Amino acid sequence: MTDISRAGTYSLGDRDVKRMGYGAMQLAGSHAFGPPKDRAGAITVLRAAVDAGIDHIDTSDFYGPHVTNHLIREALHPYRDDLTIVTKVGARRGDDGSWLPAQTPQELRQAVHDNLRNLGVDVLDVVNFRVFGHGRSEGSIEERFSALADLRAQGLIRHLGISNATPPQVAEAQTIAPIVCVQNEYNIVNRVDDDLVDSLAEQGIAYVPFFPLGGFSPIQSDALAAISARVGATSRQLALAWLLARAPNVLLIPGTSSVSHLQENLASADLDLRDDIIAELTAIA
Repeated sequence: MTDISRAGTYSLGDRDVKRMGYGAMQLAGSHAFGPPKDRAGAITVLRAAVDAGIDHIDTSDFYGPHVTNHLIREALHPYRDDLTIVTKVGARRGDDGSWLPAQTPQELRQAVHDNLRNLGVDVLDVVNFRVFGHGRSEGSIEERFSALADLRAQGLIRHLGISNATPPQVAEAQTIAPIVCVQNEYNIVNRVDDDLVDSLAEQGIAYVPFFPLGGFSPIQSDALAAISARVGATSRQLALAWLLARAPNVLLIPGTSSVSHLQENLASADLDLRDDIIAELTAIA
């Protein structure tokens, strides 16, 4: 059994969480829409994650929609005192599974109340405002983030974060309310946030990357596979281990609907990469 505490901990608001967490997105149906193919299996994965020591679960009520939060509640409620559940607002699903913006103050308030109800809690640990778009889009977030800051002031949200955001949007959010995390796409080959990762580390703010293998070209994938074979790990394990080595404020949330894949992901915490391997991986970009 992997001891995920080997990867260390980092502050997420007023709690220290293990750097290896779990993302619940894949528990819903295909493309995070509809019910899971195996509901009992999804419940088993969630319980296995917590049993393995995970104390940071990432979710959203727009996964399903509502599916992952219902599963989390069924599997884990009443929640352990040390479990931090992080959710996101800012999108909704069309009847065809399409991703649609839900960014007005009223929609954001409704999304927070939906998360509270479906998770079965009185206060949400962390709410990330998801800046809508398939890529990152510039522009002020003041009105939208202020709506969430108001809910935080009312005691419905403990901490705020931001997702899919540019550095100026992160900075703007911080003028409105404290943030405890930034959740953006970032990996070995997608390094646009290099400076942001380091800046947040200096401020004691967590950086939570998603899509650890997203955007790799065939040549880059082959290079990663070759290094992985030498190290004796899978490409995904090595990509996760590189992220853990990248900076102490990086928190991981790899997702899966399989207990075996969960165990494979968690084994990344056991990888102690040599400096030359880290440099070789970094050079893939």
